Amino acid sequence: MAGEKTSMGMEQNVAGLLCYVGGWITGLVFFLMEKENRFVRFHAMQSIVVSGALMVLGFVLSPVLVLAPFLAVVIWPIFWILTVVLWIVLMLKAYRNETYKLPWAGDFAEKHI
Repeated sequence: MAGEKTSMGMEQNVAGLLCYVGGWITGLVFFLMEKENRFVRFHAMQSIVVSGALMVLGFVLSPVLVLAPFLAVVIWPIFWILTVVLWIVLMLKAYRNETYKLPWAGDFAEKHI
């Protein structure tokens, strides 16, 4: 709900947005610090899962793209553009007080808040 505060004294929509700003790091900070607000804890956990999965995917893709530089020219920019778009969408949804659930990450987050 609009105007609802967290146990840290922030508006929940601002805290939800901040969960995504620094990826898994800010997600972890908010997950550990916020004990009561399920909205913030959901976005914190989803941030941890999504940014962690994207990091792993980046590490997995890196050696493949080094061995096939012609693919790197196409795949790497697309990967990063999609990552930035997803990051912005998640921040906007949280700021609008929406519990926007990504397919498997959102389900995981919902079960572990």
